[in-house]
Amino acid sequence: MTQTTAGGIHPLDHLVLPTQNLDVARARLSSLGFVVAPTGIHPFGTENCCVFLADGTYLEPLAIGDEQAARKAIADGNVFVARDRAYRESRGDEGFSAVVLGTDHADADHARYVEAGLSAGDTLSFSRAFTDTSGKSEVASFKLAFASAGDATDAFLFACQRINAPKVDRSALQVHANGASGILEVVAVSDQPAEQIRLISVAVNDPAVDGEVFRLPNAALSVLDAKSFTARFGIPAGSSTKLRFAAIVFAVRSIDVTSRLLAANSIQHDIAGNDIVVQPASGQGAAFIFREIQ
Repeated sequence: MTQTTAGGIHPLDHLVLPTQNLDVARARLSSLGFVVAPTGIHPFGTENCCVFLADGTYLEPLAIGDEQAARKAIADGNVFVARDRAYRESRGDEGFSAVVLGTDHADADHARYVEAGLSAGDTLSFSRAFTDTSGKSEVASFKLAFASAGDATDAFLFACQRINAPKVDRSALQVHANGASGILEVVAVSDQPAEQIRLISVAVNDPAVDGEVFRLPNAALSVLDAKSFTARFGIPAGSSTKLRFAAIVFAVRSIDVTSRLLAANSIQHDIAGNDIVVQPASGQGAAFIFREIQ
């Protein structure tokens, strides 16, 4: 995916979905028609099984693979693991904790967050192995800068700079039986949406907001109150929160193909116009909305 300079609006990079068990997440996402990548191991106790999309974005189901390493990482000031732990203690082991934005300058983003009083802690640099479906492996390196509002534990955002992008063919991982090709929108809920605008504005590096929607280069990021969320998607918004990411809208080629796959796999879903709504479940920490795009 094309990243931005420090002066541009940041694109959506990926979404972090905490889960208790990667096997459960893999089974759930597979039943939803996604191809799930092999397990990736972080050097600080967490592990993932990602879903890569053709538009360059991806989902990152995240579990604790090594509790001792995770505890040490938190003690050493690792913001990523500390925020994951705070989310799990507040919301449980299944959910949607973070929106990740692409950047070419994580240090510049960190400086902006600090200046705005919204930094969640120090930057984090790390490397890990990445393996494709054929078994080919490369080393990927990243630098992260974190933003959060005050003592909020239900959500955070961070900028991700890919220092070394693996030259691995992901094409086989990006063709999904449900027809999903990308992420159209990420939807958050908040008791006081207007108060979250500054945080998101600083995080995405965009001072403008269209009502409750930020227009990123490759997706929309919306903040709704609970009533508006339920009215739009027909599902409960959940408990009171300052800010919580709640739904992901995917682009699909054919709503009929997606619906037939979900029915064949006994996935409960509702159809409203061009949308298929699947409520959260174990291994699927957010509402998934599949929308047909012509």
